[in-house]
Amino acid sequence: MIDHIVLIKFGESTTREQLTEVVTRFKALRSHLTGIVDLQAGINFSGKSQGHQVVLSVRFENKAALEAYGPNPHHQAVAAFIREVGRVDSIIVDFEIDNT
Repeated sequence: MIDHIVLIKFGESTTREQLTEVVTRFKALRSHLTGIVDLQAGINFSGKSQGHQVVLSVRFENKAALEAYGPNPHHQAVAAFIREVGRVDSIIVDFEIDNT
């Protein structure tokens, strides 16, 4: 399995409502993607996040599912909305889960 984690930092003009909408749209991706084991999203409450307000996390069955996720039109629409509402930075981490 593969974990895909994204931390997103938004500009000062991004509202709480827009952050909530990012989370809502991301969670809605579950029904449009294949190879998903788990999908989570939320607004960060930690003071240790270096300003990243939203976290998105997807667990894929395998690397092929992760590779299909990037160009998926539904994912691209969410990514466009994230940019539209003021994304300034993202950190993306992908790693393989060892099930032993």
